[in-house]
Amino acid sequence: MTRSSSSLSLSRRGFLAGGAAAGALAVSGRWSRALATPVLTVESVSLDVNGKAAKVFAVKGPGGEGLFAKEGDRLAGAVFNASQSPAVLHWHGQILAPPDQDRARPNGGELAVGGTDLVDFVLTPGTHWMHAHTLSEQQLLAAPLVTREADAGDVQDVVVMLHDFSFRTPEEILAGLGGGSGAHGGHAMGQPMQGAGTQGMPMPGMAMPGMNHAGHAMGGMAPAGGAMPGGAMGGAGAMGAMGGGMPMTHANDVAYDAFLANRRTLEDPEVVRVEKGGRVRLRIINGGTATAFFVTVLGLKPRCIAVDGTVCESVEAEAFPLAQGQRIDLLVEIPAGGGAFPVLAHVEASPRRTGLVLAAPGASVARVAEMANAPQGLLDLSFESRLAAAKPLAARAADRVFPVMLGEEAGYRWTINGRVAGEAEPFIVKQGERVEMTFMNPTSMSHPMHLHGHHFQVVGIGGRRFSGALRDTVMVPPHMPVTIAFDAGQKGEWFLHCHHLYHMAAGMMGVVKVA
Repeated sequence: MTRSSSSLSLSRRGFLAGGAAAGALAVSGRWSRALATPVLTVESVSLDVNGKAAKVFAVKGPGGEGLFAKEGDRLAGAVFNASQSPAVLHWHGQILAPPDQDRARPNGGELAVGGTDLVDFVLTPGTHWMHAHTLSEQQLLAAPLVTREADAGDVQDVVVMLHDFSFRTPEEILAGLGGGSGAHGGHAMGQPMQGAGTQGMPMPGMAMPGMNHAGHAMGGMAPAGGAMPGGAMGGAGAMGAMGGGMPMTHANDVAYDAFLANRRTLEDPEVVRVEKGGRVRLRIINGGTATAFFVTVLGLKPRCIAVDGTVCESVEAEAFPLAQGQRIDLLVEIPAGGGAFPVLAHVEASPRRTGLVLAAPGASVARVAEMANAPQGLLDLSFESRLAAAKPLAARAADRVFPVMLGEEAGYRWTINGRVAGEAEPFIVKQGERVEMTFMNPTSMSHPMHLHGHHFQVVGIGGRRFSGALRDTVMVPPHMPVTIAFDAGQKGEWFLHCHHLYHMAAGMMGVVKVA
């Protein structure tokens, strides 16, 4: 593959009708100085995925898809829903958004088709994003919401937005997992779920007929990375299905048709032009609904300088884990001699991958296969344990301590402290209190736990206390407790949920109420 594209040009495999340029996600400096009204528009568009059209969503700002601002800017203006379905947006990573605006609509309701709503808050600096808080997120109702830090320096910013993609509707996927409309209405925030798409099939070699999440009709687990027809994978469900023992750990309970980087596959990846001898800040967002990735940059030595939009002490690694909802900023230096450097996102427990290519002038860009030579392993917390916040929370004793037990029950029912969304009492705290939560996970899958309206610090993994990174989403693997600490922020009700979309839709969501 030798074709290249400007980071701000229209992709020929971008939107077929009414869409923004996929290349607009890879930004090289054009940050807004003032955010105009209307500030955002949600649209229904068509996307070409490996030669097949799909109906998806796009969120457009004044300069194309997503929103790119500078520290100190406000997100102030109208949000207009020009799509064909009601919309609910969450401002992921924004700590200054009021609770009603964090749910995107006054009183937490939906923005009707053709409706307009107003938002107004100071943007939180860093690499953040916005996405639906219903199943519409699966159909790419998500976009970058990046606010460039005042001290970012002389670097080229390249935003990489990752997605998992299916031609099936999210309702079909959830029903295939054993959930669907019977599982707590399948609603996030109590709102009807909207979706559009065409019937698709699981990827070749991934189907295991006769299995379901709770029952294990074939008497065993699917291998890591495997899946069943309809999107279901053999999970633990009722523990009795495995003879009363611990559930077997696995990943990827949805069979996806493609994985996208800036809405493109490795069949036709975006090629971002970079300068010889220049520095590039990769702002990578995992917008996948049910997929975790490992990120690598071939031919370069990336350094992690921020996670979830907050600065951390610099850390090098061969591969960087990225759970659903998480972000990571990687700093790379392009050699003076130039070259082409693939930025790859490898699917957890799978050989599949997606990505884009950084290319200096005159570089030859070779095609990168979508299937690696070997599958990745499961995400763990080895990298997390190496992270440290550049500006950690002030040392103080916790005012409130909560155990948070993550649960898995038959019928694709996912719980927090034994309850599904809407059943449990909220975690009640007072503004300014230091709060600690310890997540415990005896289930068969990892859970990326996200708290709205706050950044928290990871302060414990297993039995070890340490001063870790500031985040808004942390991966909780099976059988490995994780403790977080935060100072209760703005008054209101803030969602605490698993960022695996179908776990959330099937119940794994609670509320932290700041009184």
